[in-house]
Amino acid sequence: LTASSPSSSRTPHVDSRVLLGMSEQELQQLAVEFGQQSYRGKQLHHLIYKRKEKEIQDFSHLPQAFRNALIEAGWRLGRSPIYQSVTAADGTVKLLIKLEDNRLIETVGIPVQDEKGSMRLTACVSSQVGCPLRCSFCATGKGGYSRNLQRHEIIEQVLAIEDIFKHRVTNVVFMGMGEPMLNLKSVLDAHRCLNKDVQIGQRMITISTVGVPNTIKRLASHKLQSTLAVSLHAPNQELREMIVPSAKSYPLDAIMKDCRDYFAETSRRVTFEYALLAGVNDSVEQAKELAELLHEWGRGHHVNLIPFNPIEGSEYRRPYKKAVSAFASALESRKITTSVRQTRGLDASAACGQLRNNFQKKPLLTESDGEQSQSKVAVAC
Repeated sequence: LTASSPSSSRTPHVDSRVLLGMSEQELQQLAVEFGQQSYRGKQLHHLIYKRKEKEIQDFSHLPQAFRNALIEAGWRLGRSPIYQSVTAADGTVKLLIKLEDNRLIETVGIPVQDEKGSMRLTACVSSQVGCPLRCSFCATGKGGYSRNLQRHEIIEQVLAIEDIFKHRVTNVVFMGMGEPMLNLKSVLDAHRCLNKDVQIGQRMITISTVGVPNTIKRLASHKLQSTLAVSLHAPNQELREMIVPSAKSYPLDAIMKDCRDYFAETSRRVTFEYALLAGVNDSVEQAKELAELLHEWGRGHHVNLIPFNPIEGSEYRRPYKKAVSAFASALESRKITTSVRQTRGLDASAACGQLRNNFQKKPLLTESDGEQSQSKVAVAC
């Protein structure tokens, strides 16, 4: 599977008349095209990204005639309604957002307080409706795949999290539904907006991938100061193909080489994500094998261990804490920088795709099926 594969690139008709995602310069130009002074574009920018208004008619700082003209010309803000919100005991919030074509995507807000009482708020955003890669342990892949997200559909997830928490998002991770590298243009466009307009630092943004040939090189060419997170999940090619079927098209030695090149190009440490599956890839011997692989790779890496989040119908199990600790210790004793992800929201369908799948038992029709029903919500299938 490649970035240009037809099965992975289905994108809806891109409507350019969406304000969300436009830069201040673009908004100024738009204002001038509507016969307004350019400063009206700056006001638009403030209303969209600072005040986070949801409808053009709410732009009370703008002349009514300008607002009406935008609406009559088919312009829209590009914010979607929240269909479902679930809050876990630890404060993690998972949202289902209903898109214009009536499909659902997930986004997660993860609040963490430091020792000084300051809150770091991370938004975990989706890049596709579903995912075509079908990793064996992932709930999103089991729910099917529909299409890529447009730029504004990614950005609005971050704004939705800020609305819920009444707090600024400090970190963004592209680790929600979908494979970001199969929608790289929209991801990069959203990245630019999140950095320049929403004002989230590049170093506070992480782009994840399970590995799609040639795309890590493309990402490196942009020389972003963001973290690349590679979903490795195995210390060797044979086991990786079992866990991640798409690995057949991207051998481990090739992905490791591209990661080395990313580090050389950006000087940004690469994170290797490793989902621990009980009895599958969590033995101390496999930890030693992983350490050997990374020693061959060189410097500039970090391993993030993720104890498996159980999903309905999966044959995989979450490892015991003792096994997780032993795996981490085996890596650390071999001088591999390692962290264990604190699992958040286990009581709120924490694993990516689980909440959406709760609404997917009986697939519903979508607008593209020609039988739209306003009383129903469609899901990717």
